[in-house]
Amino acid sequence: MTVGLHAHDESAELGSASFVHAFFSTAAVRLEYSRWGSRFPAVMDSLYQGTLPADQVAQARRELRVVRAELGDFEPRHVVWDIEDRTAKPPWGDEVSPDVTSLGDYFITSDGEDLFEVMDDLLAHAEEHGTDVRIA
Repeated sequence: MTVGLHAHDESAELGSASFVHAFFSTAAVRLEYSRWGSRFPAVMDSLYQGTLPADQVAQARRELRVVRAELGDFEPRHVVWDIEDRTAKPPWGDEVSPDVTSLGDYFITSDGEDLFEVMDDLLAHAEEHGTDVRIA
């Protein structure tokens, strides 16, 4: 099953449920010291739970910029595929493209796009139209 972001009249495909969960798991473990939502509440709590209210979209965009920058300090081998099962590994194991140099550029959507850019584009659209963002 593919997970996507939806706002107003736009949608963006992110990837499988396990891939999307890995993104959030990695951010929680590496940047929030396993305290989910403690630093990035708009992204990690509201958005992850299903709906990011319109009044939190700008905050979520700021949070995502920080997440990307800080994940850039971690090598790809530090990905957390599942916060509940730290032994879980990505389907491709440790074999990643040589273009992937950090966790800041690790997450590529099922359409081959940078996850952070796809999310920011959709959040910008939501901000422009004053709408909530759904993840499903």
